[in-house]
Amino acid sequence: MLALRMIEPPVADRSSLVWSVAGLVKALSDTLQSRFAAVVVRGELSGFSRAASGHCYFGLKDAEGHDAMLRGAMFRRAASLLDFAPADGMAVEVRGRVALYEPRGDLQLIVESMTRAGAGALMEQFLKLKAKLEREGLFDAARKRPLPAFPRRVGVVTSLGAAALRDVCAAFARRAPHVELVVYPSPVQGADAPPALVRALAEAAARAEVELLLLCRGGGSLEDLWAFNDERVVRAVAASPIPVVCGVGHETDVTLADFAADLRAPTPTAAAELAAPARDDLLQALAALAARARRSARQRLERDAQRLDHVALRIARPADALQRHRHALELIERRFVAALDRRVELQRRGLPVLAARMRMAVPQRLRTQRDRLDGLAARLALLDPRQVMARGYAWVTGADGRAIVSARQLSPGASLRASWHDGEADASVTRVHVRD
Repeated sequence: MLALRMIEPPVADRSSLVWSVAGLVKALSDTLQSRFAAVVVRGELSGFSRAASGHCYFGLKDAEGHDAMLRGAMFRRAASLLDFAPADGMAVEVRGRVALYEPRGDLQLIVESMTRAGAGALMEQFLKLKAKLEREGLFDAARKRPLPAFPRRVGVVTSLGAAALRDVCAAFARRAPHVELVVYPSPVQGADAPPALVRALAEAAARAEVELLLLCRGGGSLEDLWAFNDERVVRAVAASPIPVVCGVGHETDVTLADFAADLRAPTPTAAAELAAPARDDLLQALAALAARARRSARQRLERDAQRLDHVALRIARPADALQRHRHALELIERRFVAALDRRVELQRRGLPVLAARMRMAVPQRLRTQRDRLDGLAARLALLDPRQVMARGYAWVTGADGRAIVSARQLSPGASLRASWHDGEADASVTRVHVRD
C-alpha cells in the first residue's frame, strides 16, 4: 500500500473546500513525486511493447506471486540504454519514480533504468540455451575447422569505439603488420547488439574478402556480455562459412559464442595472437630453413665434386682400366682351362668302367633279343592259315577273289574257288540254304 500525504491549503473551514478533478489529480501527483521521487522495484514483465516512437510500455507484476500489478512506462532515451531485450515473464529490477498520468488519473511507474533481476536468472537462461544448442550439435568438436596458417586478410567484428578493437590492432601491428584488417562494426552491448552482430557476420560472409573472422569484446559482467549469449548470435557464429575466433571478455568469461566458434581465445589480444603467427617468428623460421638449404647445397656440391674427381682420375688413365680387364680375362681363362682339364680327367677315369659295363651288357642284350625273336616266331607260326587248313579247313573265295564268309553272299550258279593246304578247286553253286 502506498501512503499518500496530501498537502492541504491553509483554509479556515475544510468542509467548505471543493476540489476540481484536475486540482485533485495534480495534488496527488505532487504528493507522489515528493514521496516517491526515486524507487527501485523488482517484478515480472507482462505485456511488454515498444512503440514506433521508441517508448516502452509494460505491466510489472509482483515477483512473489501476489495479486498486484503496476503499469510502467520507459521513454525512448532510457530505453536506448537497455543492454538486453526485455520479454514477458522476465524478472527485472527497475529504477524510477511513481507518478499519475493526469489525463486518465492512472498510477504508473516512470522507469529510468531496467536490469535483469540478478545473475542467477541469467545463468539459468545461459544453461538452458547451452543445453538446447548442445543437443542440436552446434558445439560438436567435429564441426570445428582449422584456422588458416598464414592469413593475409582478417576480419574483426566489434564496436568501433571498443577498447578490444584497439587491442587487436595493436597486437597485429606488433606481431603481424603484413596482415590486412577489415572491420565489420557492430554494437557489442545492449538490446540492439544481437541483430547487429548477426548482420555483421552475414556481411562478412557475403563479401567473402577475409580468410578469418575475429569476434571481439572486452570484459564485463554477465549482463554486459549477454549479447554473445543470444541464440541468434550463436547460430550465426556456427553457420559462418568463414572460420571464427571468439575473443570475448577476460580469461574467466565464457559465452555461448565461444562454444560455437572454431576457436576460443581468452581475450581479444589473445584472439589476434592466435589468428596469425608473429612475423619475427616466421622470419626466424625462414632464416633457419635458408641456412639448412645452404648447408645441404654445399654438402651436395662437395660430394659431387669428389665423385667428379674420381671419375676424372679414372678417365685420365685408360691403360689402367685395360690392364685390369686384361688381368680379369686371364684369370677367367685360367679358371676355364683348369675346369676343362678336370672334366676331361673325370671322363677319362670313367671310360674303363663304361667299357666293362658295355662288354657285360652286349651279350645279355643279344640273348634278350634272341629270346624275344623266338617267341614272336612261335606266335607267327600259330597264326599261319596253312596250319589251320591242314586240319581240314578250306579258304573259299568268289570270282572276284574276295573271301566268302557267309552263305548270304552266295546265289545259285555263282562260281567259287576253294583252297586247301595242298591245292585248290573251282566249283559252282547249285543251291543255297541259309540258317536263321
